[in-house]
Amino acid sequence: MSINDVRSLMEKEKIGHLPVLDKNKMLSGIMARKDLLKAGPSMATSLDMYEISYLLSRMTVKDVMAKQVITIEDNEVVEEAARIMADNAIGCLPVMRGKELSGIITDTDLFHVFVNAFGARHPGVRITCSLQEKPGQLARLASAIAEAGGSIAALVTSEGDTISQRRLTIKVSGLNQSKVEIILAVFDDVKLEDIREGCA
Repeated sequence: MSINDVRSLMEKEKIGHLPVLDKNKMLSGIMARKDLLKAGPSMATSLDMYEISYLLSRMTVKDVMAKQVITIEDNEVVEEAARIMADNAIGCLPVMRGKELSGIITDTDLFHVFVNAFGARHPGVRITCSLQEKPGQLARLASAIAEAGGSIAALVTSEGDTISQRRLTIKVSGLNQSKVEIILAVFDDVKLEDIREGCA
């Protein structure tokens, strides 16, 4: 496929990555929008626009695609895909089922996972707090929220400032900010970092 045709396809479909298959439908490379930019002439070129257009029309995907492709199996967990993409500074991963291409996961797909994990589309009170990492802490907090008539719409944990702490981001529905603050005040070992109402 010519570079010009690829550019038109990406613009039409509003996509930034294309897996490349050979005649046997086996993955042979990947084409990214940045590869199209690399295929263009240097700003310092002495070629005129007709010469540039002719050269681009002769270039094909195999001339500029990335041939060393990192892939992931379709039964892998999504956070492993995110880790691989972050560690390798890449914007997509072809998803394989054995030797066959099953799909593709992109940074945009991971943004959707991020939005859902944090409950960004759910109205409620968003809390960020730190608590001691010991058994029963999260259960106590969840029980207190439930007893007050609230529901946890989303909960994400991450590393705290010290090895003995966990940072929580919780989206609570069914309670207003003042009621959530009253609940948190009962817990001496919970450090409130941020609270805001009306997210989403």
